[in-house]
Formats: sequence, C-alpha cells, structure tokens
Amino acid sequence: MSAALIEARGVTKILAGVVPVTLVQDIDLAIVPREFVAVTGPSGSGKSSLLYLLGLLDLPSSGDVLIDGRSTTSMTENDRAEVRLKRIGFVFQFHFLLPEFTITENVALPMRALGQLPSRAITARAEQLLASFGLGDHRRKTPDQLSGGQRQRVAVARALANDPPVILADEPTGSLDSVATAQVFGILRELVTLHGKTVVAVTHDLALAAQMHRRIHIIDGRVARDERVASATA
Repeated sequence: MSAALIEARGVTKILAGVVPVTLVQDIDLAIVPREFVAVTGPSGSGKSSLLYLLGLLDLPSSGDVLIDGRSTTSMTENDRAEVRLKRIGFVFQFHFLLPEFTITENVALPMRALGQLPSRAITARAEQLLASFGLGDHRRKTPDQLSGGQRQRVAVARALANDPPVILADEPTGSLDSVATAQVFGILRELVTLHGKTVVAVTHDLALAAQMHRRIHIIDGRVARDERVASATA
C-alpha cells in the first residue's frame, strides 16, 4: 500500500467544560493516495469532528495527525495553515462563498492566501477551474446569482485552487436536490478516478457511500467499521 497522505495516531478530542464531552476517541487510521472514502455514522457520532481534525481545522486533545508523514501537533499554527493551503482542500455542506465577491474571486482566494502566483495567473487558473465545471459563462456572477448546485461546484473549484492532493468534504451534497447531488458526487468521483486525488467525504447518504472505495463508520467517536469495497463503482 502507498504511504499515507493523512494518518491519525491515537487521536482523541475532548471539549473541556463542567462536564467534558468526548467528540473523538482513540482513532487510528491512514488515508492513502487515490482513495474515495466515505465517513458515515449516526448524527452526533463524531464524523465532522474527525474530518476537521484530519484537515487541521482543529487540534486533538491527545494523539497526532500526520500529513505526508510529518507530525502536525508540534507545528506552529502558521506552519499548519501553510500545510492546509498546500495539501488539503475543503468542501462543506454550505458553500461559504463570500457574497460580495464574484465566483472567480472566490475561487482565487486560496491562491492569494498561499501567495505563490502572480495576480494574472491566479485569475486565469480560477477561470480555468470554473470552465472545467461548466461555469465559465458565470465567472463574473456573484454566488447569489447561481443555483445551489452551481454554488457547490464553485466550492469544489475553490477547494482545488492550489491543486492539493486531498479533498475533505463535509456533507457536500447534504443541502442539494437529487440532480445537483448526482452532479457534485460525479465531480468528486472523477477527481479520484481521472485526476488522482484523494477524497474523504462525510455523508449520511448510504447510497452514495456504497459507491465509494472505502467506508469508515463512526459510532460514539470511535471507528466501528473500516471497510474497503472492491466492488464499488467509483
């Protein structure tokens, strides 16, 4: 098996308080290149908490998350931010596009934050990504001028802006109708099968999860099952 892109080692997350709440407990797992992974489980089981820990949006109370074999708990927050920008793209249930910006400007934001391309090249790449998702004619529109499915495609384009090897998606189709769900899921699948990305998606949709390479089922903050599915259609 290939070396892990993301690895959790004994990861636990506890919310401090009068009554501490354990969100994730003693999780060990490795995510390798070109995997299409579903994270499933009941509401409140810790699925999203795990995703945020794997994506360095949150820090574990104990344990470690490794990116490309590097410990991240010992990094500075600036170093973790740089790793996020370079190695991980995020797609959420609600697109979180900035309403005052055009969709081209929204897609450009991660590239501007990373600061490795001149402005003209950033705009050109943003427009190319939008065109690849059938949104080239909408590039000057703001998010409120698009449908829900279109906005989510913009969010995927933004996640790909810095060409990260890993896309983490939290209920990416949860707020979409069946047609838009199929479109966004198809895009995520093609990122794996055609472009060699790794996609990890939290989903409550078991029909979608059944089409993915691997299913990690979370119950009460622990991995209850971790199955690789040879017959998946992805």
